[in-house]
Amino acid sequence: MNDGPHVPWSEVEYFLGRKQATTFPLSARSTHPQVSYVVGHGGRDIALHVELDRGDRPPRSNLPTIRIDQIAERGMRLARISTTEVALMRDFHDLLTAVADRIVAHGRTLEQAYAETIRGWSSLLSRPHGLDMQKRLGLMGELGAMCSVAAAYDWSTAVRSWTGPKGEEHDFGLPELDLEVKTTATETRRHTIHGLGQLDAKLGRPLWLMSIQLTRGGTAGRTLSQCVRSVRSAVGERAPAVLDHLDRKLASAGWTDAQDDEQWSVRSAPALLDSSALPRLNASELTNFVRERISGVQYVIDVTGLTPTLIPPPFLSHFRLP
Repeated sequence: MNDGPHVPWSEVEYFLGRKQATTFPLSARSTHPQVSYVVGHGGRDIALHVELDRGDRPPRSNLPTIRIDQIAERGMRLARISTTEVALMRDFHDLLTAVADRIVAHGRTLEQAYAETIRGWSSLLSRPHGLDMQKRLGLMGELGAMCSVAAAYDWSTAVRSWTGPKGEEHDFGLPELDLEVKTTATETRRHTIHGLGQLDAKLGRPLWLMSIQLTRGGTAGRTLSQCVRSVRSAVGERAPAVLDHLDRKLASAGWTDAQDDEQWSVRSAPALLDSSALPRLNASELTNFVRERISGVQYVIDVTGLTPTLIPPPFLSHFRLP
């Protein structure tokens, strides 16, 4: 038996070769939840068993090669994480070890540990090149806008209202308005609009565009990594319940903690424009023939020098890079 959070593959392989079932306890007997590494009957498979609290359900797996079931054993309800691909058992062992380590050594819940492990592995395999410059600038602008929202409401509201990484039409859905954030490093306020609906206000909800200009800031500027760390630190301190929610959105936005030494600072105060003041393509002005035959639209607008037709919400004027 192994009383630590890690089981060497050589020990697992020994029991697999003998087609012998065994269990490696990974957590102390007095701790909760109980975590065990299991070699199945006949040495056919390996799995991680994690005790569930009353009312808890196992996390869902959206991956065809990973199966998560609920089982009963020794008077406990357990989540059982296994693989459907026997050929990948050695690699799956490393994934189980990573999940167990997050639970036993770092105090994460099963749902957190599983999500963080899958997210980390997915990021490693699918995002080798990181974000291009425009996407980095866009993410910096949205994190700065999140600080403005947090100052007016709270960090929980700021994180939950951030919808940009989910592909929604607008970047923030606040209680009384929607906010679209556009960031550029050019001297004019030229921004790319994705789709016919991105600048359309929803019925009964004002839509505001925040136009942000950044410039390379030398030693006085901020890197994207610094901005992410600052926001994560603030959320971790003031709204820890939504920190995992923030991390999932950062991952969806393409963020990886890669080397980032390019510094940026704010060139000028953001321009705040209500949707009625914006130049835009209007879907209602297109014929049915055009709408049926054109499936995607992308265009560039220049809002330099434009003024809003309504009074901007005061909190949007207090913009800073985190």
